[in-house]
Amino acid sequence: MPRTDFAHVRAWVFDLDNTLYPPSARLFDQIELRMTNWVMETLKVDRPKADHLRRDYWSRYGTTLAGLMQEHGVDPTPYLLDVHDISLDHLQQDLVLATYIRALPGRRIVYTNGSAPYAERVLAARGLSNLFDAVYGVENANFRPKPETAAFETIFATDQLDPSIGAMFEDDSRNLTAPHAMGMRTVHVAPKAAPAKHIHHHTTDLTDFLARLIG
Repeated sequence: MPRTDFAHVRAWVFDLDNTLYPPSARLFDQIELRMTNWVMETLKVDRPKADHLRRDYWSRYGTTLAGLMQEHGVDPTPYLLDVHDISLDHLQQDLVLATYIRALPGRRIVYTNGSAPYAERVLAARGLSNLFDAVYGVENANFRPKPETAAFETIFATDQLDPSIGAMFEDDSRNLTAPHAMGMRTVHVAPKAAPAKHIHHHTTDLTDFLARLIG
């Protein structure tokens, strides 16, 4: 992992879920259950149908919420409040990761398809509060989700972030396509690599990756 690949980077963009905490925390087990329950109650369908819609909308629209808004005209605000009302008690603080994030030169932001208040809760549980210059949720992109290019453009315009000096860290390889096209350095943070032209680097361990980057 040549440090020279990141020598120009002065804007560091991090996804939240399964990126700033390990997938082993399994927060999405809780979120997906609440999503399915919400779909059942709102659309008046049984659990198998609700679970199918949750997965199908995620696949086709980028998020379940985007599909629900497009197909059923749902109000996103109560949905986001409900599905993110989960326990974070088992998340552990990572002070080593905090040290490396703090050492990154330039602007540091979090950008998630979840909500910004949820992101702030997760950051606090991980001991990562007050490390980032801004935290953006899907609501800040007018509820347009990653991987849509328009979503990234909205967030970066709001932040006045120049993608040509940016790096994006993401667990969902789809969400690195637009940042790559915009000129960002891309890092796939996931248990398994997904080799593709739009992915410059892969790591199974964000803390280790940043440690080697900072040196």
